[in-house]
Amino acid sequence: MNMALIFRTLVLLAVANGTPVIVKRVFGARADHAIDCGVRLADGRFMFGPSKTIRGVISSVIATALIAAAVGLTVYAGAVIALGAMGGDLASSFVKRRLGLEPSSKATGLDQIPEALLPCLLLSAILPLTAGDIAVIVLLFFGGEVILSELLFRAGVRDRPY
Repeated sequence: MNMALIFRTLVLLAVANGTPVIVKRVFGARADHAIDCGVRLADGRFMFGPSKTIRGVISSVIATALIAAAVGLTVYAGAVIALGAMGGDLASSFVKRRLGLEPSSKATGLDQIPEALLPCLLLSAILPLTAGDIAVIVLLFFGGEVILSELLFRAGVRDRPY
């Protein structure tokens, strides 16, 4: 196991997934255009929902790319992680809408696994992440995200404790 790469990847996953939350807290509703433009599918539900914004994706990619350089990875690797994390988050939101769950509703596992697994799979194409490394990262991210979300909620950074 490459513990240094696992740690760096976890840091970048935290940045990728946390940046949109922080940016929302700082900027409020300014420039928070929904990625799905409010489109509803045949089931009458949003494609992703209003909390998935272009601003969130762009801020995630920029922040993660910059932090990647600071932790010894390439800007490209940081962008790959952020785009994977945002893709995983969008996929989980899409599934949650199809299941009839409201935007920002809790779905343990579905809220954490895609946004850690997809970026790891993409990253493994450019860095030496093994299947074991990916499993460790996803498990640590899952546990850490559950704990960190509660702490960020108590600190007033998150709107909900999940």
